Amino acid sequence: QVQLVESGGGLVQPGGSLRLSCAASGFIFTNYAMNWYRQAPGKERELVAGISSVGGVLTYVDSVKGRFTISRDNAKNMVYLQMNSLKSEDTAVYYCNARRVVESHWGQGTQVTVSS
Repeated sequence: QVQLVESGGGLVQPGGSLRLSCAASGFIFTNYAMNWYRQAPGKERELVAGISSVGGVLTYVDSVKGRFTISRDNAKNMVYLQMNSLKSEDTAVYYCNARRVVESHWGQGTQVTVSS
């Protein structure tokens, strides 16, 4: 049974930092690219960052480049999103996603709120 469990969300002031974690189980982790998506109220879900199965290819949406860093630990079946210099527009529910060809799995999401 595939499970993706996000943690690390919360309330942070503008300019602050958070580190999201995603614990994966129930599948061969190294066969999957891992992604972080987010969905703000009234908006579509968007891809924030992605990392290839062995970590060699990283992608970011333009709005987070230079502020967010995605990484993975294949020995621990974990993927992380380090978020620095947070802005109010980063407020959203953040979802962990595992993807392999047409197969896609999602976590339940973790809320990130950036507010003073």
